[in-house]
Amino acid sequence: MKIRMFSARFEIPRIHPSVNLVLFAILVLGALGSSSVFAQQHLSKRYPAGKNVRVELKNISGTITVESWNRDEIKLSATLESPAAHLSPRQTGEALIVDVVADNRGRSDVGDINFKLQVPVNSSVDLETKSGQITVSNIRGELVRAHVSLEGDIELIGISASQVYAQNTIGNIFFDGEFARGGTYQFQSGKGDITIRIPADSAFKLVAAAPNRKIALGGFWNDGIKSLGDGRKFVGDIGEGRSRVMVTNFQGSITFIRR
Repeated sequence: MKIRMFSARFEIPRIHPSVNLVLFAILVLGALGSSSVFAQQHLSKRYPAGKNVRVELKNISGTITVESWNRDEIKLSATLESPAAHLSPRQTGEALIVDVVADNRGRSDVGDINFKLQVPVNSSVDLETKSGQITVSNIRGELVRAHVSLEGDIELIGISASQVYAQNTIGNIFFDGEFARGGTYQFQSGKGDITIRIPADSAFKLVAAAPNRKIALGGFWNDGIKSLGDGRKFVGDIGEGRSRVMVTNFQGSITFIRR
């Protein structure tokens, strides 16, 4: 009896070159996506705080967002991009201090840090960054200061602090809030638009200067305001002049809006 042996032949289907390219692209994108995720570090800490706490934050680059909440504590959240910066927040008395500049002195390879802080509503905040947007919402403390030394917008929304200072070199400044009696408010931009939105019954002493003469007071204009330098500077009292407001824009507009 003869036994026949049959050889099994299996053929691997050939994949079209275009399919190979698609698969390769998917693998590359997946690798890049996973590497970007692992390149980030996340930090979240909580600090006990009184109702009138002061927060000082000096960043190098990245966004800063501060908002109020109904708790007697501060929540600090941060996303650190690679190469990750050193970050050592410290609490002293009634102040929380975050100084990225000092913590990374001598380093030139620091990645962005995007901060989010939730603070008691009566907090004072003093914020600085070289580049990146600063946003502050619903703060009623004594001080709100936002300074961008290079480029970045500043948005101050729902603010009723007695002292407000907003300054950048390149970027817009938007303030929506109230001027307190006896308060001081300074806004300055090297290149960008400054918009101030306040209640219609606001009373303040105004000094506004823009070399390009783009100053619009809208409904706050009155006959007591003096125009100096062919419209480059406006000086005068609006209402009873109970607070001091100084606005300077070197290459951009100044606009007041009533609400």
